[in-house]
Amino acid sequence: MATTNDLKNGVVLNIEGQLWQVLEFQHVKPGKGPAFVRTKLKNVLSGKIIDKTFNAGTKVETANVDRRDMQYLYNDGTDYVFMDAKDYDQVSISPELVGDAANFMLENQLVQLAFHDGTPLYIELPPSVELTIATTEPGLQGDRSTGGSKPATLETGYEIQVPLFLEEGTKVKVDTRSGDYLGRVKE
Repeated sequence: MATTNDLKNGVVLNIEGQLWQVLEFQHVKPGKGPAFVRTKLKNVLSGKIIDKTFNAGTKVETANVDRRDMQYLYNDGTDYVFMDAKDYDQVSISPELVGDAANFMLENQLVQLAFHDGTPLYIELPPSVELTIATTEPGLQGDRSTGGSKPATLETGYEIQVPLFLEEGTKVKVDTRSGDYLGRVKE
């Protein structure tokens, strides 16, 4: 048991039998009336996001979430297979649980998997990853000053918008939260 004063981003709470991850929190002390904590919570299983307000000092039940470093091995056609970096145990994760993370995962890449009572909950990717452009149209000559962009398909099959001067085979940095192009990787 913890109180609302102990809340931090990333903490997982057990509210009415469901697991909710704290995305944002703010302690508010109005000039009149008691203090309270305003939070934005994300349901770990469904992904639904809600706003919830707690009175300051209220006891909240935290869930025991174990985050482990895992290596993504391969997709066996139905599930994604990960291996624990410490004890080499392999875990199969359904595509629903992997979600959009599949757009940014390459074989042998390290990710963090969160478990609750042995059940996988979600995958945490690094904030950005480096991927190679597999296919893209050539940029038009003279079009470089407009700052325009063009679609490019990455080696994972995910499509992003990149600047016109980038070509196939170029390594780029991609934001895993939004899927945006962040920049070219210098070799």
